Amino acid sequence: MTKVKEGDIDRLGLLYERYHKVLFTFLYRMHCDAGVSEDLVQDVFIRILRYRNGFRGGGSFKVWMFHVARNVSNDQFKKDNRRKFVTSDIEKWNNKITDDTEHKSTEIKEYNDRMLYDALEMIEPEKKQLIVLSKLEGMKYNAIGELYGISEGNVKVRVFRALGDLKKVISMMSRDFDYTT
Repeated sequence: MTKVKEGDIDRLGLLYERYHKVLFTFLYRMHCDAGVSEDLVQDVFIRILRYRNGFRGGGSFKVWMFHVARNVSNDQFKKDNRRKFVTSDIEKWNNKITDDTEHKSTEIKEYNDRMLYDALEMIEPEKKQLIVLSKLEGMKYNAIGELYGISEGNVKVRVFRALGDLKKVISMMSRDFDYTT
């Protein structure tokens, strides 16, 4: 990134090759749309190029890159004007799994995975980002703290609260689901 900052723009291609998949995965988990996620990866690298002089080189490039990605993601959420959680979203989960006992275990796993991603869609974008970064991307709390400009302890508290909100949504979604049928 230092070379890109100094004007060697061709080096950005190497950064793209190295970090494209990581960014795509993060953005896909945030937006659940491959096309949108791919466009957002492009937007991240456009902003990296545009704001390359903002990279100071003292910290991790990956953290700085995720800071840019987080801003791009937030802008997309604002653009989409994401809808807030409504009761009708929960009701769609009633009677999702068929009675076919042969495929029941696989269906339950798929149902739970889908419910998790749908529940993530129903919580605030910042809380979703914290869960995705810490639990799905495996980013360390100190790196997230650097990304958000807060202490590691504050990150832990925010992740704990975000997980609490996620559990409440999942609980509401699954309240009428009977795993024994």
